[in-house]
Amino acid sequence: MAAPAEPGHSPGFKKPPALLRLKRKRPGRRSDPAAAEAAAAPAPRGPSAAARRRNPFSRLDNAPQRAATAPQPPAAAPASGDPSAAPFWQFLEQACEEKPPRRAEPAESSDILSLSQDLHSPLAVPKAPSSPRHEFPADWSIKTRVLFMSSQPFTWAEHLKAQEEAQGFAQHCRATQTTLPQSVQEPRLCTELRCAFQQSLVYWLHPSLPWLPLFPRLGADRRMAGKPCPWAQDEALQQVLMSDWSVSFTSLYNLLRARLCPYFYVCAAQFSVLFRAAGLAGSAVPTAAIAPTTRGLRQAMRSEGIEFSLPLLEESRARKQKNSEENLETETTDGLGGGSSVEDVGEPAPSDDDDDGSFSWLEEMGVQDKVEKPDTISIQLRKEKHEVQVDHRPESLVLVRGSNTFTLLNFLISCRSLVAVAGPQAGLPPTLLAPVAFRGGTMQTLKARTVSGRARVQGGFEDAFSLEVLGPVLPHSLHALTLLLGPAQRGSFRALLSPHEPSAAFNAAPPQVRTQPGEDVQQDLPACGLHPKTLEQLSQSPTLGKSSIRLLEMKDFSYTWKA
Repeated sequence: MAAPAEPGHSPGFKKPPALLRLKRKRPGRRSDPAAAEAAAAPAPRGPSAAARRRNPFSRLDNAPQRAATAPQPPAAAPASGDPSAAPFWQFLEQACEEKPPRRAEPAESSDILSLSQDLHSPLAVPKAPSSPRHEFPADWSIKTRVLFMSSQPFTWAEHLKAQEEAQGFAQHCRATQTTLPQSVQEPRLCTELRCAFQQSLVYWLHPSLPWLPLFPRLGADRRMAGKPCPWAQDEALQQVLMSDWSVSFTSLYNLLRARLCPYFYVCAAQFSVLFRAAGLAGSAVPTAAIAPTTRGLRQAMRSEGIEFSLPLLEESRARKQKNSEENLETETTDGLGGGSSVEDVGEPAPSDDDDDGSFSWLEEMGVQDKVEKPDTISIQLRKEKHEVQVDHRPESLVLVRGSNTFTLLNFLISCRSLVAVAGPQAGLPPTLLAPVAFRGGTMQTLKARTVSGRARVQGGFEDAFSLEVLGPVLPHSLHALTLLLGPAQRGSFRALLSPHEPSAAFNAAPPQVRTQPGEDVQQDLPACGLHPKTLEQLSQSPTLGKSSIRLLEMKDFSYTWKA
């Protein structure tokens, strides 16, 4: 019996109680006597009765089907063949079975942990050059952390005496170099080794604000948040800080031109600059590398008359053009037509014919007033889309050479984007890092600590010792430490390097540098205070491209590395 129609409802709508009454009466109208008998029999109590009851709100056309690979056999259909008699729990179970199991995604922390365990394990073999070398290539990236590991203890690097520490500072200020034998028998009792270790940890910094982390500056807003910055709202104090910084910056550049400072870094909130003296990185003239850069910064440099090049971008274009030519020759030889693949390999040059703002075809169609035309800025950005695409990437590295570095000095002093105007770094001048003393600079030392333990090896455990160095590890400090670790650790150790990623682009070298070794200029560089072997390494042309050394290993006084 159908329920009476109510206002606002469809005449064919049945309320749940009425539908349940119809379902209860349905078995009595079946022609099958066995089914009628089952309906007339009293319903047993317990789980079996609930299992035969069907959900009245389910729809058979939307009910999920049982998977073909289900291990349990499907429930037998009623004798009448009516699918409506299927039990309610059967659809519920099918719905649960149809839900695919959630795939376990590897956590990022587990990947980092497994990678760290592989690198820390003595059995891990780095992907290194096939033939070991007596010297590793120069790495101009700044390291934030270096972990040295060896089977020999680092007891010689801990608990320096006051006299040894003072002697190390004096050797640094006087540019006195220590020559050690190939193997030190008793490293802990070697005073020369301990003083040289203290000397290798020294670097110079400006400005000096002990409560603020001044390196790295790129992406450091979170670490600086909440720190007291009295100059943030005081413009007079900002001008004083910037004036003092300009004096220190100019002092460093004058030392660089006089070949008394080999190199120094300018670390701003948006980019970093590496100034190198003549004779370093295979260049006979002073150079300055900026990374990362933006189109606006490059355009401002062009407006100031600064000539520069984009070595990584030019190298990428040359490689794509070479691959395009090789593919074209191959397709021509094979007789295959796919010219589109060749165009995809090379970077297509923007067409000026389509971007000149000529909309005569709109006038021919008579819709010139109905279509919104792009403005001049949009057209200009479309023309420079290939240049904009490299912004904030390693390929945006800018290289300035020769006298243009002096123009760059004046440009940076007056550049508004050099200092952040908002955020935790607002009003804070860039950080200056140098290996030698300069006006306004503060002597700082890297933090070093030793750790001993046991490492799992094949067949048991063995003693493992490590030396961790924290701070802005400059290129000369890394090489000076390796010069000490070779004799002290009997020519066997490995190092895990954590580079500051934006500074890895400084390892790029322009093609023309390869033909200018600059050997005549290197004779004047020993006065800059670096070890002769360190100076010889940094004088070579960079070969790492936009990568940096991450794993360095010495065996039998020969180096292998992984970039």
